[in-house]
Amino acid sequence: QVQLVESGGGLVQPGGSLRLSCAASGFTLDYYSIGWFRQVPGKEREGVSCINSGDGNTYYADSVKGRFTISGDIAKNTVYLQMSSLKPEDSAVYYCARSVIHWSGCSEYDEYDYWGQGTQVTVSS
Repeated sequence: QVQLVESGGGLVQPGGSLRLSCAASGFTLDYYSIGWFRQVPGKEREGVSCINSGDGNTYYADSVKGRFTISGDIAKNTVYLQMSSLKPEDSAVYYCARSVIHWSGCSEYDEYDYWGQGTQVTVSS
């Protein structure tokens, strides 16, 4: 069965860094695209970044571009989100999700068929 498990969240000071992990099981990661999303209470879930097996490209929301880096390790079947220069507005529950291979940009929200349970990131002094 398909599972996505996020880890690596926690409390970090503004300007600090965290690395989130998305461990995939039940499917072969290299045939799919993985997206990172975040959500705060009362707000809609926001797309942050994605990595596409179809073309090997990565994409970022404007709000995180230059600060976050997405990468994948096929051998470990894991996708990472390295977050640097963190801001309080980055605080959210971060989710990873799976979609079929995409060839241009990130998949649409409704194309993600499996989601992890999320990991909390809190950026505060």
